[in-house]
Amino acid sequence: MAESDKDLEGNDALWGGRFEEHPDEATQRFGASLPVDRRMWKQDIKASQAHARMLGAQGVLDGADVDAIVAGLDAVGETIAAGTFAWNIDDEDIHMSVESQLTRDIGEAGGRLHTGRSRNDQVATDTRLYMKDRTIDLVAGVIGLQGALMNVADAHFGVVMPGYTHMQRAQPVLFSHHMMAYFWMLSRDFKRLVAAYDAADASPLGSAALAGTTYPLDRQASAADMGFSGVIANSMDAVSDRDFLLDLDYACSVCMIHLSRMCEELILWSTGEFGFITLSDAYSTGSSIMPQKKNPDFAELVRGKTGRVVGDLVQLLMTMKSLPLAYNKDMQEDKEGVFDAVDTLEACLACVSGMVSTMRVNADRMRAAAEGGFMAATDLADYLVGKGIPFRKAHEIVGELVLACEKQGRTLQSLTAAELAAHCPEFGSDATNAVDIDKIVARRTTEGGTGHEAVKAQMEQGRSALAGEAAWLSSKE
Repeated sequence: MAESDKDLEGNDALWGGRFEEHPDEATQRFGASLPVDRRMWKQDIKASQAHARMLGAQGVLDGADVDAIVAGLDAVGETIAAGTFAWNIDDEDIHMSVESQLTRDIGEAGGRLHTGRSRNDQVATDTRLYMKDRTIDLVAGVIGLQGALMNVADAHFGVVMPGYTHMQRAQPVLFSHHMMAYFWMLSRDFKRLVAAYDAADASPLGSAALAGTTYPLDRQASAADMGFSGVIANSMDAVSDRDFLLDLDYACSVCMIHLSRMCEELILWSTGEFGFITLSDAYSTGSSIMPQKKNPDFAELVRGKTGRVVGDLVQLLMTMKSLPLAYNKDMQEDKEGVFDAVDTLEACLACVSGMVSTMRVNADRMRAAAEGGFMAATDLADYLVGKGIPFRKAHEIVGELVLACEKQGRTLQSLTAAELAAHCPEFGSDATNAVDIDKIVARRTTEGGTGHEAVKAQMEQGRSALAGEAAWLSSKE
């Protein structure tokens, strides 16, 4: 190992004073988290500068040391950003890597930075800062997809399609209504992400290893400097809590499940059997052997990646399930899965937004499907209820009518008023209006229903929600 890779005391690690032997190379690499956590370098520098300024304000460090530390950390950050920083696995993690370089650069002042803190509260602080930043990125992605759904709902307002239950045609709905269902799923995802952000928005710094410290630290001051809303009340909880990561993992998992459901429908709708949409070439691939193929690979990948994000949540749950207070090395395994979940969700949100924004909606195919499958049956039963027949009896009458149509290869729309009356005398001359697809949709006027006016009101409500979400995001960026 080069001399520059050792700290000022000549040990291979900043904690090396207690040890007579150097760490074994294999175990050093096994225990190192630097390949995973070095992405938190900005947060580590931010937290260290806040800690140094607080130590200076409290009289623990003199002004010259504080200035040297803050400027030295800026220089380290510039080197990392430029891609010229010399990462060394012997540093174990990002915290020791930054501090080691700082001490090499500015001398003894760098060794004073760690006064009144431990890597336990340092890693918890960095992780919270990082996850706050990344949660903001995810919120932006969610809002972007909601905007895409709103735009496509607006552009194709009035298009009628089949609504399904049990993957069987059930009742006709507006395509815009269907798109808005996913909009509201994502609105709940927004709320879960905000809750995860709020859970991370408290500072552990100053808790030290687990019991606090004898130095006169001002935890509130350093928390405010870093942009936290406050501090964690209990020092043991501060260094051992990872609930905020579980919250974020859970929010990512639920959002991925929503994206997977959406992609499942995009995949089905793009098949020749459905033909409801045509995906853009930019979000499709071909076959190496079948020239005619246009595969929805990216929608399938989103669906496939959902399992791994849910797995990230389960991994962290299992890591934390039986840990005694306070910090345990197991917690080093807390970040890789969450990093993966956040990265995966961010990429999937962008991909699905692109697919939704560029797909072609085949309104004629949707309408043709909406006119088949006896989806007017409920409205025909409701017509009989309006004539005084109990619903259960009306249900039976229309069921028999559907069975007769099936045997004859006919649709309900093909029946004349006379044929309906022959089946049941309560059917009047206006009974054919009950099976008109457009009228069926328009009659769903209840709040949240698929009627045109109801969907328009829902979309206005959605625009208001989207504006509120955007305002939250703007306040955090």
